[in-house]
Amino acid sequence: MWKTGILLLLLLLGVLSASGELQQETEPRRLPPPGKLDFGYVPAGVYETLAHYEPGPIGILFHMVHTFLYVVQPNAFPQDLIVKLAKDKFGAIQTEYQKAIYYEIGFLVCAAVGLLFAVLMPIVGLFFCMCRCCDNCGGEMHQRQRKNADCRRGLLGTLLFSTSLVITIGVLCAYAANQNLSSQVKNIRRLVNSNMRDLHTFANDTPMQIDYLISQYATAKKKVIYDLNHIGPLLGGRIHDQLDKEVHPALDRVLNMAGAMRETKEALENVSVSLEVLQEGTGKLNFNLSLVRTSINRTLNDPGCHDEESDATTAQLCRNIRQSLSQLQISANFTRLPRVNAQMEKMNDVLRTDLSAIVQKGYSSLNDTPHMVIEQTRSVVENVQNLVDGIGNNISSFSKAFPVQSSLSNFTIFISHAHAKIEDYYPEIDKMDFYRWIGCIALCCMVVLVLAFNYLGLLCGTLGYDKHASPTTRGCISNTGGTMLMAGVGFSFIFSWVLMGVVTVIFLAGGNIEKLVCDPFHTKELFKVVDTPYLVNPEWKNFIPGYMYNDSELELTAESLYSTCKENKGIYLAMRLDKVFNISSFLNTTVFTKDVVGQLDSVKIDLRGIILLEAEGKQNLLDFADAGLSEINYADYLEEVNKGVTVVDLLSYARELEAQTDLMPRGPLQSALKGHIGTLRQIHTQQITPMEQSMSALNQSMRFLERTASDLPNKVLAVLDAIEAAQYLISQNASHLINRETGKYTATIVGYFHQYIEWVKTSLAMEVAQCKPFSNMVDTTEIITCSFLVDSMNTFWMGLGCSTLFLLPSIILAVKLAKYYRRMDTEDVYDDIETIPMKTMEIGNNGYHSERSQGIPNPMMTR
Repeated sequence: MWKTGILLLLLLLGVLSASGELQQETEPRRLPPPGKLDFGYVPAGVYETLAHYEPGPIGILFHMVHTFLYVVQPNAFPQDLIVKLAKDKFGAIQTEYQKAIYYEIGFLVCAAVGLLFAVLMPIVGLFFCMCRCCDNCGGEMHQRQRKNADCRRGLLGTLLFSTSLVITIGVLCAYAANQNLSSQVKNIRRLVNSNMRDLHTFANDTPMQIDYLISQYATAKKKVIYDLNHIGPLLGGRIHDQLDKEVHPALDRVLNMAGAMRETKEALENVSVSLEVLQEGTGKLNFNLSLVRTSINRTLNDPGCHDEESDATTAQLCRNIRQSLSQLQISANFTRLPRVNAQMEKMNDVLRTDLSAIVQKGYSSLNDTPHMVIEQTRSVVENVQNLVDGIGNNISSFSKAFPVQSSLSNFTIFISHAHAKIEDYYPEIDKMDFYRWIGCIALCCMVVLVLAFNYLGLLCGTLGYDKHASPTTRGCISNTGGTMLMAGVGFSFIFSWVLMGVVTVIFLAGGNIEKLVCDPFHTKELFKVVDTPYLVNPEWKNFIPGYMYNDSELELTAESLYSTCKENKGIYLAMRLDKVFNISSFLNTTVFTKDVVGQLDSVKIDLRGIILLEAEGKQNLLDFADAGLSEINYADYLEEVNKGVTVVDLLSYARELEAQTDLMPRGPLQSALKGHIGTLRQIHTQQITPMEQSMSALNQSMRFLERTASDLPNKVLAVLDAIEAAQYLISQNASHLINRETGKYTATIVGYFHQYIEWVKTSLAMEVAQCKPFSNMVDTTEIITCSFLVDSMNTFWMGLGCSTLFLLPSIILAVKLAKYYRRMDTEDVYDDIETIPMKTMEIGNNGYHSERSQGIPNPMMTR
């Protein structure tokens, strides 16, 4: 039946390979970012069994029992011995008995002591009874007087009370263990029911989990379709980005050259305008400066400059001014500089072609790479999409071979039937536990009866004792106390051997189960025995896979199965169900096919339609190189520009002239000279300043043209070479780049399938059909056997055995103490006054009577 259940479970897990049609999501799910797919979380079943037991305060007693058993049996678990006995079907016991005896020596010694106790106690009790009947062994009702009688009586009473307390503690421990076992038996139903509910949860949730795994194929499929539909931006975009690193700089250089053309034309226009302004202004300035020189000379002919009566300083100033008039003339001669009209005409011809627009066409052609990829891969994309849809159809058709629902129903029926059978045993278990409880209570009551006589005897003897009364005149209460103590002794002899016999039997059973089953289970040494190769069947190395899969070489052991389920991993991993159905092989051949890779590898992308620079643009660059910029004599232009407009700065000259004029006396001469100074300043403002601005513009334009014209043909050829190299890269050498990027794109698409496959394998191993209920069943069995039954029964025999052992000192102490409480028939009389003076004083006052009065000779007097 167990094997049938396992096979049904295997069929249940086989549904992973046999999904129905892929479920369609009611709401569109947001696509995860490229790369990592989000498959969500597998719906996990919630198991309610808590296979853990905390004994509470009684755990202290359990620990004491374990410590005692370790002292009795400190030897290591006899794995080799058990394996050998199991393989030989206990035939090796004849040769290995010495090892078995050595291992069991502690138990055997304790059992021998117990059996000896059980055998000797009734024999000793019989002889003791016969001895007392003969007035021996304390049976003689005569008490000899001693000096320390009171001290002895107190000591014996204290020791008996202490012994009774120890016996009481033992009985309480035994009673607590008995009650604990009965209370824990009631928890068996709860644990079993919890385990069965977990099995139902396992059976009910597993199909839902498997369906979820299958449904998540839609996530991978959706991402694959998304990437296929966006092959232009994804694959074409990558190709464009890689090409753009090489092509874009070449196009940028052409575009920069187009900008240089426009700036060159502007510079030539500035040169032409500035040169015209300077040439015209130079003539006017030369004429005006001549007029100023003439006017100043005429003014300096004034009599005030050379008259005999004039001031010598004025005359000297006039001579200085006349000598400086030679500086009032132009410096730069722009009329000799040639015009640049020829270059301007050529540049106008060059700029009739819009090179920037041609370059923008090259940019557009390069940027059209994604669209070209879309057009050239349309058929491949359609084929891959069909293959992706076909994968789902293959899984759907494969699913029809597995009777999933019937397998689930049979497995659930199997669980329910097993649970019903277990339920039928509960009344018998309760009845057996009740009988066991009654028996244990009866055993405890035997000891309690002895304790009752001990405590009542101590109580009556102590309360009824009168130190002034003689042994023959003791009161009824005291005598009753002594009688009760002797009754306790009698019952001790009657019950002790029975108690010790029961303790010995339970000790041997419970102790060996603890040492041979419970302890090895906790340390997993028991699993090593079970997993011993060729133990169950000489032909099977590992019996579980040999029994289930007929492959005993498979590494599947009881320990690995238990440990894996203990970690709540999937049963697929725990039971190595890949031997029955290899999910990796199925997914690799069903979900991921070579046809997908073959279709994507067949992608051929031709980029020869990309034209970076048309022939017109290339010719335009060559025309620009032949525009005649190198024919301009830049040195002459720059030489004239650097000279300055006039020989002397007119403003400075005007300030010096004004300073000299201020030294002259006031008069017509000074006034005339000041008028000429104003004329000079007006000439500077109206003529020289505009000319300086034109000279500055001419200087900047000529320097720009000089830089542009410097090695211009080679610069143009370098730009053309860069464009040709980029064009050659696109047209001839882009295949390697395309293949590389296509391979990356294919790897991305295939990666989605691999992610799904790995996620399914991981989820199947870790999250689907988590087999915690099976390890919980083992743990529950261990809890019921070891924690509930064995620990409780071991604690019971420990408490009961301790009480039984202490019955021995209790018997001895009770017999001796009863002599001090019971009423005696005879007593000692002391006539030797010197020997016991205090006793002599009490004669006649304390009620003592001599043995002579009773006709009994005094042994002390007859000597």
